[in-house]
Amino acid sequence: MFMETKLDDIKHIRSMMERSSKFLSLSGMSGVSAGLFALLGAGVGHLILSKVYTFTGSLLYDFIILAVIVLVLATSSGLYFSLKKAKADGSKFWMPVTIQILKDFGVPMVVGGLFCIILIFQNATRMVAATMLIFYGLSLIYAGARTYRDIKMLGACEIILGLFAGIFVYNGLLFWALGFGVLHILYGIIMYYKYDMKSVKNG
Repeated sequence: MFMETKLDDIKHIRSMMERSSKFLSLSGMSGVSAGLFALLGAGVGHLILSKVYTFTGSLLYDFIILAVIVLVLATSSGLYFSLKKAKADGSKFWMPVTIQILKDFGVPMVVGGLFCIILIFQNATRMVAATMLIFYGLSLIYAGARTYRDIKMLGACEIILGLFAGIFVYNGLLFWALGFGVLHILYGIIMYYKYDMKSVKNG
C-alpha cells in the first residue's frame, strides 16, 4: 500500500510538471472545426475561380477576404474548444507556456504570411498555396515541442503537401483543401479519441 501511494504521488507530480511545461488544452475538435471551415472556404474559392461567385469583382480581393473569414472562423472555433477542454480538465488555459507556444507558432506564420504577400506583388500567386502549407507545417513543428508530439506529424504532412503543391502549381486550391481541410479533420478525430475522451469522461 505504501509503495502504491508513493507511485501515485510520483505520477501526480509528473502530471503537474507536464501540465506546467506543455500546452495540453489543444482540443481535437479544434482541428475538426478548422478543417471543416477550410473545406467550406475551398468550396467558395472554387466558385470564385469559376467566376460563379464574387465578393468584390476582383479575384485577388475576393481571396484575401475569403482567407480572412476562414482564419477568423477557424481561430475562434479552435479557441472555443480548447477553452472548453481546459475547463473540463480543471486546468488553466492562459499560462506562460501558452504565450511561448504562440510565439513559437507565430514567428514562422508571420514570416510565411509576409512572403505570401511578396509572391502576390511579384505575380507569383501560383506559389502562394505551397508557401502557406510549408510555413504552416514549420509553425506546427516548432510549436510541437511544447504540446502533444502528434502535432509535429501533422506539420510534416503539411510540409510534404506544400512541396507537392509547389510542383503541381495549377492544383494549389486542391492541395490547400487537403492540407488545411482533410488533414485537420483526420488529425482532429485522432486527437479527440486519443486525448479528449479522457476529458469528456472526467467531466
